[in-house]
Amino acid sequence: MSDLPRKAVTRTAKLAALPLGFAGRATWGLGKRIGGKSAELVAREVQQRTADQLFKTLGELKGGAMKLGQALSVFESALPEEIAGPYRAALTKLQEAAPPLPARTVHGVLAERMGEDWREYFLEFEDTPAAAASIGQVHRAVWHDGRVVAVKVQYPGAGEALLSDLAQLSRFARLLGPLVPGVDIKPLIKELRDRVSEELDYELEAQAQREHAAEFADDPDVVIPQVVHQADQVLVTEWIDGIPLSEVIAEGTAQQRDRAGQLLARFLFSGPARTGLLHADPHPGNFRLLPPAQDPEHPEEDTPAGSWRLGVLDFGTVDRLPGGLPQTIGDSLRMATEGDAAGVYELLCEENFVKESIDLDPDEVLDYLLPMIEPTQVEEFVFTRGWIRDQAARVADPRSPAHQLGRQLNLPPSYVLIHRVTLSTIGVLCQLGATVRMREELEEWLPGFLAEAAEAPEEGEPEGESVQV
Repeated sequence: MSDLPRKAVTRTAKLAALPLGFAGRATWGLGKRIGGKSAELVAREVQQRTADQLFKTLGELKGGAMKLGQALSVFESALPEEIAGPYRAALTKLQEAAPPLPARTVHGVLAERMGEDWREYFLEFEDTPAAAASIGQVHRAVWHDGRVVAVKVQYPGAGEALLSDLAQLSRFARLLGPLVPGVDIKPLIKELRDRVSEELDYELEAQAQREHAAEFADDPDVVIPQVVHQADQVLVTEWIDGIPLSEVIAEGTAQQRDRAGQLLARFLFSGPARTGLLHADPHPGNFRLLPPAQDPEHPEEDTPAGSWRLGVLDFGTVDRLPGGLPQTIGDSLRMATEGDAAGVYELLCEENFVKESIDLDPDEVLDYLLPMIEPTQVEEFVFTRGWIRDQAARVADPRSPAHQLGRQLNLPPSYVLIHRVTLSTIGVLCQLGATVRMREELEEWLPGFLAEAAEAPEEGEPEGESVQV
């Protein structure tokens, strides 16, 4: 494969085969049961085969197909365990790797975008990619000044492939829905489509990364690699080592899980407050857990758990929030924890979460929200797969009052990406099984969450005016 399959008919055929494969396996499973195998055993075999086909196809196609796979992967913890088991291995493969492009294709892109003498930029360049993702792959290299760098090369035809894939996937989004209970796949695909042009623009990505790197340059907890060079379809940044978050999820110690979870929550809420930007692609492949720089005078000392840092990669998708996260979020969370059902409902109506044509009971709305915001109500909260499964099941069950009420709520466009990023981050925290002091981060970084801050507007700001997106 020299690049992403460019012909829409080729990619469409592969994606269109997925629902047919699902149906075929269901028929195969029925035959097995008739042949005497237990329903439970057959169901597991069907699920495993389905997972293998689905995520193998999404990974091989890269583009929008793999982008959807990565977006779904962070919700794996919401699946019931009997389904999650077979799917987990297939999902996590998408978080770190995909079939790579041949070296000759990569060299061609570099020659076209950096010039025929592109090798003069590097002292060394590794042809085997260190990571491959949805629209590009990363190569480890040594820059001409001796710095170790990551060279991100965009796949030829990535833009066309992204749009083609997502258009096709949206046609059978309903069939993908059961993969992740409680997550509406069609709006997720639409939101991914809306971000295509930004994702492909490495100049925008470099700008967002530079802004983050400047703000977090001296931060003791978060590490953002500096941008070294940027050209069309090529982005060179400083290399950072560390443990991929997917490995921490799979085999990290309790201390590493808790530290990674705390820093992930801190970055989620502090990033918009400090940079006016929200990192909007929080799947585990974009994060590393880094030990602190070793003291040369005491190299033998063990690394304290609380001194690990979070390395953040890939700023291709960001939400621009000049005033930080909307104060409405902090105000409504604070009111909900105080039991102020009327206040919460009024805010939701003002922000169009409840449309004018809809009339809901404020107490029922608060009852709907409270289980979801439990992590904000206690000093520290243990994020578990069981907890998120309970939330997903409560919202996904058509017979439940929560499902009926949730269908009447609206998600305003300005909150779509914030909502997805928050849900995705919570999904990763549950994969980590991390104990997190979430309330501590909200008090520090979320406008309106503390009553005193909400009641004392900054100088020059009209009383009662909230920060809007």
